[in-house]
Amino acid sequence: MNSPYLYLKYLGVAFVLCFQLAAFAQGAQTSPEKYAEFIPLYPKGKMPNTKGMNLKDSIAAERIYRVGTPGMYAFFPSASENKGAAVVICPGGGYERLAYVISGTQLAKWFNTMGISAFVLNYRLPNSPDLKQREIGPLQDAQRAIKIIRAGAGKWGLKGDKIGVQGSSAGGHLASLVGTVDKDYSAIGDSLNNVSFHPNFMILVSPVIDLGTYAHAGSRKNLLGEKPSQELIDRYSTQNLVTATTPPAFMAGAFNDNAVPPMNSLLFYKSMLEHKVSCSLHVFPQGGHAIALRNNPAQPSNGQRCAKRG
Repeated sequence: MNSPYLYLKYLGVAFVLCFQLAAFAQGAQTSPEKYAEFIPLYPKGKMPNTKGMNLKDSIAAERIYRVGTPGMYAFFPSASENKGAAVVICPGGGYERLAYVISGTQLAKWFNTMGISAFVLNYRLPNSPDLKQREIGPLQDAQRAIKIIRAGAGKWGLKGDKIGVQGSSAGGHLASLVGTVDKDYSAIGDSLNNVSFHPNFMILVSPVIDLGTYAHAGSRKNLLGEKPSQELIDRYSTQNLVTATTPPAFMAGAFNDNAVPPMNSLLFYKSMLEHKVSCSLHVFPQGGHAIALRNNPAQPSNGQRCAKRG
């Protein structure tokens, strides 16, 4: 693929086929460190936006409730199948937890089957007591992850212009945020200062976009606090941040999503069209929230697959 749009189109077709035609195999019921390389995001003592607390990761029932060491779990395809592309996966969980299996490692393994390297992001949650400024913590970690991957493209057999971001639910909000914010919040004065943090494409599944009228209340509360100002709500509603330089996006969701209204995706899609940025939107009649790749029971009526809520 010679352009980000063509590559994104290829990924989009694959997602549609997956959602409509196939269920993914059950994954291991273990924490991600059992089968993937962990890459810390920051050198010791260099993590930004911290009070210096020594926190440990808290994991239960395939969810991460507290991230002590932000980083990413790397999943690589075989060298013979490597397409030179990579995606940073931002798990969902309402900015309260990370559903790292159903919206993280399962997706990573599926991307590997297509020759795409995948990095499941362990980003700091905004409710962490260690954060000085809650709402920028996840964004800092996502920007830093893209920088690390782009800087390490050579050793991993990747191309610097084929590095994208994917997110489900609140992870979709983070993915859309890193795709639309121009300010570098992740700079720590090291060799990555001059490496671009902008993704080349976005894949958004049942994304939280709007933090106002159509907000997922839990995501807004966890990211912005109990009573955010209208200015803060507008600043983090990512349909307001789209510009002509925003990377292309593929979005998928379901009409029967009872957690995050599909209007979120429509608002982002509309903004992308207004700024003449390539964007594809698919809203399926079934699938629930954060359409998953596993536990997808077949629908007798039309043979489509719908996902169990994550």
